[in-house]
Amino acid sequence: MASKHTLSREEQPQRWPLPPRRRPDLADFSRASLIAYLQTAPLDEVDISDPMYWETDTNSIYFKRLRDEAPVHFTTHNSDRHRGFWSVTRWADIMAVDTNHNVYSSDAHLGGITLFDMDQDFIMPMFIAMDPPKHDVQRKAVNPIVSGPNLASFEGLIRERTREVLDGLPRGEAFDWVDRVSIELTSRMLATLFDFPQEHRRKLTYWSDVSTSDAEIPGNPQKEERQAILMGMLQEFTLLWNQRVNEPPKGDLVSMLAHNPATRDMPPMEFMGNLVLLIVGGNDTTRNSTTGGVYEFSKNPGEWAKLRANPALVESAVSEIIRYQTPLAHMRRTALEDTILGGQRIRKGDKVVMWYSSGNRDERAIENPDAFIIDRPRARQHMSFGFGIHRCVGNRLAELQLKILWEEILARFESIEVLEEPERVPSAFVKGYKSMMVRLPA
Repeated sequence: MASKHTLSREEQPQRWPLPPRRRPDLADFSRASLIAYLQTAPLDEVDISDPMYWETDTNSIYFKRLRDEAPVHFTTHNSDRHRGFWSVTRWADIMAVDTNHNVYSSDAHLGGITLFDMDQDFIMPMFIAMDPPKHDVQRKAVNPIVSGPNLASFEGLIRERTREVLDGLPRGEAFDWVDRVSIELTSRMLATLFDFPQEHRRKLTYWSDVSTSDAEIPGNPQKEERQAILMGMLQEFTLLWNQRVNEPPKGDLVSMLAHNPATRDMPPMEFMGNLVLLIVGGNDTTRNSTTGGVYEFSKNPGEWAKLRANPALVESAVSEIIRYQTPLAHMRRTALEDTILGGQRIRKGDKVVMWYSSGNRDERAIENPDAFIIDRPRARQHMSFGFGIHRCVGNRLAELQLKILWEEILARFESIEVLEEPERVPSAFVKGYKSMMVRLPA
């Protein structure tokens, strides 16, 4: 069904047909060369959506320049990767977009919530990629999963599993923290939320990775393969749906969707979209903050000593980890009308990308933002969960999981040695880690 916001050909922005801007081939640059390039290159020459800047962790250099020189900046389209977009990099401007759904739409039929448009032949509506009123009623259908009583009931289970995973780690030898801890803990929790078979929980991680992967990265699934994998996911969850819909309502996400009047008649692609949303949302924030916290403490031993001396700082430390990591680097909107933002004219139909990873380092909103400070005043003042009607529905659950993790780490390990730079995800959306080798004291 076409969206009510679908743009006619006449309404589409005149920028879209512009030829791609010629950019240098940076594939063979060293990290130091990339840093030097980002410090001096013309702003219009850089396409910050290139996964290379995220895999090398150099993107923050360019964002600092944008915040200072061009806080609302248009990047012309680059071959088939995108059709051009506005980068919004300051805290105040991001807030202005994120809290104004009347002007800036999340509608999947306009492209959705990521910089790269959804495939027009494979649109997956999901409530984060909807505008009110449909967004509101679908989000409400799954809200009970993270209610106060539910979180309280999860706490014992999360702690038991965290202890089991940490106690099973090898001592005095190298292992991959991402695989043994970050993925293991998040996949167990995801399987619980969906009442999905625990023995198959790693499928959830796989589907999350596939749904957010960039087809231009060698080794990632191409368009047709990605669609086939996600259709397989839909088939498995449809079997669960058919079971749950014929049973009394239960407390898992599939049962909630199957029994709620707002979602029980969803078409298959909408069910798939909401599955992807809930799987990615339940996976990436916790998984990548779990790894990012260990990495940042290894780079800031004074903060680790501070936490060991005062474990009561755990909750504040968790917020600082989430801010510093910013597990999802951006969210995108589409302008529904001509408007002005940061002194720039945004045209109806333009892509507007809110770079949360930049807003979380904006000196105008956060004092000394490039420092990792676990007892920072107002530590929960960050935008990793977004703002407005689309604020992350599972933020309290993510914080609870991370709080328990660090309490249990403090009870066991004097240190966690990071042996080498982590391997990062080559993605301008998921700001995360593929692997990180560590060693615990013998």
